[in-house]
Amino acid sequence: MVAVSMMVNLVAEAEAHHNELPMPAVMFGVVAAVVFAILGFVMFTYRDVANRRPGANSSSATQHGGADAHGHDSTASGH
Repeated sequence: MVAVSMMVNLVAEAEAHHNELPMPAVMFGVVAAVVFAILGFVMFTYRDVANRRPGANSSSATQHGGADAHGHDSTASGH
C-alpha cells in the first residue's frame, strides 16, 4: 500500500511540474530561419568563385601536352 501511495504522489508531482522554455516556442523557429538565411547568404557569396580568375578555366590542349585541365586526353570521345 505504501508503494501505491508513493506512485500516486510521483505521478501527481510529475503532472504539476512543467519545464519552462528559455523563450517562447515560436522564437525557436525564428532563430532557425535566421541561421539558415545567414548560412544561405554565406553559400551564395561563394557562387561562381571559380570563374573570377581570368584564364583559370581555359583548357588549352597545347598548354598541358595534349591533355585538358582535368588530365583527360583532348582527342578522347568524351565518354
